[in-house]
This record gives sequence, structure tokens and C-alpha cells, in this order.
Amino acid sequence: MINYKHLHYFWVVAKEGGIARASERLHLTPQTISGQLSLLEDSLGEVLFNRVGRNLELTETGRLALSYADEIFSLGGELEEMLHNLPEDRPLVFKVGVTDVVPKSIAYRLLAPSLKLPEAVRIVCKEGDIESLLTELAVHKVDLVIADGPIPANINVRGFNHPLGECGISFFAVPALAKKLGKDFPKNLNAAPMLLPGEMTVVQSRLLKWFDGQRIHPRIVGEFDDSALMKAFGQAGAGVFIAPTAIAKEVEKQYGVICIGQTDQVIEQFYAISVERKITHPAVAVITETAREWLFRK
Repeated sequence: MINYKHLHYFWVVAKEGGIARASERLHLTPQTISGQLSLLEDSLGEVLFNRVGRNLELTETGRLALSYADEIFSLGGELEEMLHNLPEDRPLVFKVGVTDVVPKSIAYRLLAPSLKLPEAVRIVCKEGDIESLLTELAVHKVDLVIADGPIPANINVRGFNHPLGECGISFFAVPALAKKLGKDFPKNLNAAPMLLPGEMTVVQSRLLKWFDGQRIHPRIVGEFDDSALMKAFGQAGAGVFIAPTAIAKEVEKQYGVICIGQTDQVIEQFYAISVERKITHPAVAVITETAREWLFRK
């Protein structure tokens, strides 16, 4: 990797036309600058200057390097000027990734408290699968990932799992389907058309295990990694679907469906995943604190 301090010395020498004038501008001895230029040339494996008498002339490689250095330090100057002129009341940017298996209502309830902080906050929300979002977390493109489980064992990303809470699940159907199924829950799910969360979700295996334990065999008509799409099919009457009990009333109101039963034997869990063991970002702190007040086995 290029040593940018050495590159800067090269750039100043090229601009000033020699080491003596560059040393005056940089307040360094000519010997120091000459030594740094030699180190830069050694690291690049190329000669940047030819000595012509007491003067230095750029080689072809040196001219190419200078064009890049011009752009690099010009951008650096623009960055410095921009940072110095930022408004004092600029909002705190909070970049969060939400896995597509987390219900939108849950995501909203988790994120909303960050908008009530004393300082202004601008949320930048990204949605995707757990692997892609954890990759973005690792390179600091997002500050936090909200998921339905901890970091999967097969994903080699360093991070810390912060449990937000858990709750049971409820089953929903449009009124016509609910009436047809009757009220004998959970037996009324036997042979019922069922919309399942996709196999990428943590809750699917728990739900299938619960069905087996209850000796219930629903007719699975669809699997969905995206919880919103699953609810849309349920709203159209395609089958029974599930959602966390914590948002049961919201689901009924939003999708025009009826809760036909619920169980605490199958739980949905939610995690905040960060690269920090100790949470310091104010938006992340308020999210974790607020979530634990309402999202726990409701």
C-alpha cells in the first residue's frame, strides 16, 4: 500500500520544482525529503525523477504518478473544506440494515424511538438477506443489523449479538377463511391452507416442529422469505399466515384479517447485531432499551 505521506512529499517536490523549495514549504530538511522520495520509489519499484544537473525532472512514470496525486490531494482539500463548513445542526446519520424476514411493523416499532432523540437523526434503512447485510456491517456501511436471530454460524463475520426480545406467534386468516376453519385451535389448522415463512427464517423450523408435536398437518401452499409478501398473500385469502403476537392487533387492522389463535410454544426472536460489544451509538442505545420494554413474550 502506498505511504501517502511519502506521496505528499513527492507531490510537493514536483509542484515546487525541486527539493530545496519543497523543504522550505514543508519545513523539513532536504535530506529528509530526499530519503522519503527514495522510499516511495523503492515501494513502487519505479523511478519518479531523473537528475539533470542540480534539477529534478519527472520521468514518464513520475508524470503519471503526479496526475493521480493531483486528484488525490485535490479531493483531500475538498473534503477538508466540506467538513469545516458543515452546519452545526446537521442530523446524526443512522444507517441500519433490516433483514427481509423481519416484519415491517416490528422494524418500525424498533426504529421509531431513534427519531425521538434530542439530536436530529436521519435514518438510512437498507433491506436484504442476513449475509449481505452482515457484510455491509463488517465494512461499516451500516451501523446496525436487525435480524430474527443471532449471527449464523456459517457466516464468518465478527460482530456482537444484542437480544432485543422475543414473543409468541399468532395465526391469521381473512374472515371468510377463518369462518370456514372454525374455532377449534390448533386442530382447525389441520389440512388448512398455510403460508409459511421461508426456510431462510429461523422460525420456520420451530413452527414445523410444533406442527409435528401437535399432530397437525396443514396444506402448505406457499413459503416466503419476505414477510410482507406472505401477508399480502394472506390478505388475498390464499391461506393462514403467522406474525409475532406483539403486533397482532396491528396486523388485524392493516390487513383486514382475524387472529384465529396463538401459541407461546413457538417464539420469534429479534436481535440487534453490531460490530461493537458495548453499544455507543445513541440511536442503537435507545432502540435496544425501548425494545426490551415491550418486545418480550407479549
